[in-house]
Amino acid sequence: MPTLLRLRAAALTASAVLLSTVLAGCGDDAKDEDVTRQELSWKACPAPDEAQGGGPAPTPLPDDGEWQCATMKAPLDWSDPKGDTIGLELIRVRTTGTGNERIGSLVFNFGGPGGSGVATLPAFAKDYEKLRTRYDLVSFDPRGVGRSDPVICENDQQLDAYFQQDGTPDDAAERTQLLDSTKEFNDACEQNSEKVLPHVRTTDAARDLDLMRQVLGDDKLHYFGISYGTELGGVYAHLFPKRVGRAVFDAVVNPTQDPEQSSLGQTKGFQLALDNFAEDCVSKTEECPIGDSAQDVKDRIARLLSDLDRTPIPGIFPRQLTQTAATSGILQALYSQDFWEFLTDGLEEAYDGDGSTLMLLSDSMNGRSENGEYDNSTAAFTAISCADAKPRYDAAYVERRLPEFRAASPLFGDSLAWSMIGCTDWAVAGAADHPDVSAPGSAPILVVGNTGDPATPYEGARAMVNALGKGVGVELTYRGQGHGAYDSKNRCVQDAVNGYLLDGKVPPTGTVCT
Repeated sequence: MPTLLRLRAAALTASAVLLSTVLAGCGDDAKDEDVTRQELSWKACPAPDEAQGGGPAPTPLPDDGEWQCATMKAPLDWSDPKGDTIGLELIRVRTTGTGNERIGSLVFNFGGPGGSGVATLPAFAKDYEKLRTRYDLVSFDPRGVGRSDPVICENDQQLDAYFQQDGTPDDAAERTQLLDSTKEFNDACEQNSEKVLPHVRTTDAARDLDLMRQVLGDDKLHYFGISYGTELGGVYAHLFPKRVGRAVFDAVVNPTQDPEQSSLGQTKGFQLALDNFAEDCVSKTEECPIGDSAQDVKDRIARLLSDLDRTPIPGIFPRQLTQTAATSGILQALYSQDFWEFLTDGLEEAYDGDGSTLMLLSDSMNGRSENGEYDNSTAAFTAISCADAKPRYDAAYVERRLPEFRAASPLFGDSLAWSMIGCTDWAVAGAADHPDVSAPGSAPILVVGNTGDPATPYEGARAMVNALGKGVGVELTYRGQGHGAYDSKNRCVQDAVNGYLLDGKVPPTGTVCT
């Protein structure tokens, strides 16, 4: 399974029928064209396609704000800017401000890597209404994602099997099966998307961001990055420090860690979130339906997963809830405190032999819609992560590291350790051990860390501040739960972020919100 650095939009399909779109999108019609001078043709947005997660077209905002979409051409290979191009899908809604009230465009990346910004921004636009008073809100599908020449790997039926397989092998036969399945998935990516795989690195996406800034008509890039979006923003700041405008990083990726360190950090982060969930359940005035104490809650979950390893239970017909699917469902629910009630319901049902709610949560994590179609988030996640990260871990290495992962989390250690094999035998070499985000000369960047964040643990915020360099990163701490801080609706966090983005007021570094 790929490492679980997912964003809150995890439920936003890879299908072989899109292969022709991928190959057709990388055309050569723009040779000798200066892409910085292109004019975007904004039109009403179509309904999201399968790779973006499907669903209806975005509806106007309450003030009749209309969503507009356009396709921006970018070089497929940034080392050959006059060569073949790739089409990048953009979405925007115009600011409610007039005249001098408008600052420019505020570009969002919601994370992943692999999340469709075109599908996500309309879903969360209400959270950013205040920011829209001075900015056009803009997002995009990064290269390889959604409608931007999506990476295609396996089809829906193959993905069903891929996500149901045993991701925590207990013997040689299960280990071989996991390795073979991973190789089949990676080979399918190469077969179906060979042309784009070398060109989906975060450095490529950062160069796309600067092209986007120019095409949108902004002197500086004003940016809101969430989860992996903070890594993309940091790489942009490193490459173009003088072009950084007002920028916010929320749910911060630790830029100093290699994939193994990141996986181990997430293992600890999800264990902390599970501890907090269990304590919350038993601390309520009502009786906790899934355990008599916090330890009992965790022990019962462990027994459930052990039982499912031997005997799956009915999930969503005709699929069974396996140990791997149940683990994914639990992890998904730990992303947000808002999901804890669903986790409680799902566990209570599973103890009675009904795995449907945990499977719904697992489907959300893996980008599977109710009609059985997958978005391309897993394919894109794998392609971008493997193109970025140089280390390649084999089964023997994972087995040596299992004791430390299990010590970090008896429940999640095996799963997140074995996720490290996802880039083994990948078709494209990884770029570096970790991203370079040093950005001397950049404008201040507000870096927001959440002490209870499972997917991007709190320590990553301080590491990002230090890596950006003196006078660039401004740290803000939110003592809360869940992945990210701004969308928690915490007034202190939102006032600090809004004050910087709207009025240029940089909060004192070290500010703490509770």
